[in-house]
Amino acid sequence: MPDLDPTLLKRAIALSQTARDHGNHPFGSLLVDAEGTVLLEAENTVVTERDATGHAETNLVRLATRRYDRDFLANCTLYTSTEPCAMCAGAIYWSNIRRVVFGLSEASLIEMTGENPKNPTLSLPCREVLGCGQHVVEVVGPAMEAEAATAHAGFWD
Repeated sequence: MPDLDPTLLKRAIALSQTARDHGNHPFGSLLVDAEGTVLLEAENTVVTERDATGHAETNLVRLATRRYDRDFLANCTLYTSTEPCAMCAGAIYWSNIRRVVFGLSEASLIEMTGENPKNPTLSLPCREVLGCGQHVVEVVGPAMEAEAATAHAGFWD
């Protein structure tokens, strides 16, 4: 699977631009099974759905847990354009997804957004949240940060 990481992460980054094009914050995620097959994709829908929990990762987790059981999800990877926030990391943990690959780091996102009220980011890396659980969640990233940052360019100004 690691050989597919760049290709799949690029797809998540493309979804972040699609979310922006749809009038939402620029975040995108996808779920992949153990063989590398894309199962689900999700975009951020905070603005269009008027839902503060409509982050790409939580939208994806909602879809995934309705469709697949916990044992299946334990062998899946969630790819996301930006490091999962504390809320999303909690949702990933509770879903039993055991591997996360992300592009832009939370720290880099905070540098881009500053004090923008559209993104009141918690400065809490997902590794810290996921590291407090009773099962291990592998976290890979940041990766391809420059590419992942492109959908954010000019958005938070």
